[in-house]
Amino acid sequence: MNSPTPEAATPTPTATATETAEPTSTAEATPTEETIQRTYSAPPPMTIDPAKTYEAVFTTSKGSFTVTLDAANAPSYTNNFVFLAENQFFDGLTFHRVLEGFVAQGGDPEGNGFGGPGYVLPKETNSLPFEEGIISMATSPAGVSGSQFFITLAPQPGLEGDFTAFGRVTSGMSVVKAFTLRDPLKPDQPAPDVIQSVTITEK
Repeated sequence: MNSPTPEAATPTPTATATETAEPTSTAEATPTEETIQRTYSAPPPMTIDPAKTYEAVFTTSKGSFTVTLDAANAPSYTNNFVFLAENQFFDGLTFHRVLEGFVAQGGDPEGNGFGGPGYVLPKETNSLPFEEGIISMATSPAGVSGSQFFITLAPQPGLEGDFTAFGRVTSGMSVVKAFTLRDPLKPDQPAPDVIQSVTITEK
């Protein structure tokens, strides 16, 4: 089996950046699919403290797992992910693309690899290695996807330099590895696993 290329990790979302006011959320305290805001005019302003530690607890249809975000080495990506999670953006979305031994990809409101929040992110760089359980933002021709992310299912040194880690799975990696294998670009795929919620804690 050939090693996957960096391009294979990330279908090409069609989100584009705009130069409009900072985003605001219309999500209510108990959001439903109708009240969750899925489109924003621009990336969120910086609100996290890079000196603090942020954890994201994913509750999914397969179980729960925890990602420790790396605000010190990837403050922009971490800030964006925290913003979307706290506004329930990921709730009800799926891990639409899961390739054995490669990545589990989610965060696409379209569920096909081409959706996003209405903006792209400036590329952030660091030297963190792509070991098993690393979380990174996906990319598109327009730039870094505003919402699509992937988690490595095995070490992927070939992705280093093209993609940037902003955290790692610190608990529940067995849940991630149990996600249903599927490729949204192929016909007759099984139903994807659902992200029920992503809860952020600050330490």
